[in-house]
Amino acid sequence: MGKCEQCIVRELSSVKALNKEELIKMSETKTAFTIKKGQAIFNEGDVVNGVFCVKQGTCKIVKLGSNGKDSVLKLVNKGKILGQHAVISEEKSSLSAIAVEDMEVCFIPKTEIMGFFNHNNKFSLEITKEICHELKEANEATSNHSNKNVKERLASALLHLNDIAGTTNNGELCIQLSREEIAGMVGTATESCIRLLADLKKSNLIDLVGKKIVLKDIKGLQRLSNSEN
Repeated sequence: MGKCEQCIVRELSSVKALNKEELIKMSETKTAFTIKKGQAIFNEGDVVNGVFCVKQGTCKIVKLGSNGKDSVLKLVNKGKILGQHAVISEEKSSLSAIAVEDMEVCFIPKTEIMGFFNHNNKFSLEITKEICHELKEANEATSNHSNKNVKERLASALLHLNDIAGTTNNGELCIQLSREEIAGMVGTATESCIRLLADLKKSNLIDLVGKKIVLKDIKGLQRLSNSEN
């Protein structure tokens, strides 16, 4: 079992505010396990009794819509923590976290996290900052959905995939979501997503190789998504 002191999650999350003694205690109480692609880390409506540190892999954060279809709000990759909102608020989870590739995750019990939260001011401040940042991202995403058309949102979604996982040397996205999952990110029907991807290919912004997506013109996608100021 790896030590929390040496983990990437410590470098990229609120865990960096914990002292050596607290990190040793966290290592002793954590449970490490593997989540297979397609499995849930937790589901909407679950009571989350701790936080999940993502050591490896990527998951999608999903909200079930009134139409019964999942909306993919964002992707979360290694170095991040899941479940903080539910633990701090003591409410059931309002979202689901589903693996889009095999993942390595560590579970830290709520009792330990709240002990650190209540006795380490730096840690509680870092968690508060992370939650505020995620709220800001959620507000920006809502604004994007309101102010952008579907093609612009698709360009933004492809850029988000690039930001999260990057591309290979030939521009192929390292994480390949299904067309249905991409449609869930964009907020449109799968058929519309497929047509718009074909349009982006005709515009020479992307290439489609089977189910794989290759980004050919990042700046062009940025212009389309209105992400350049």
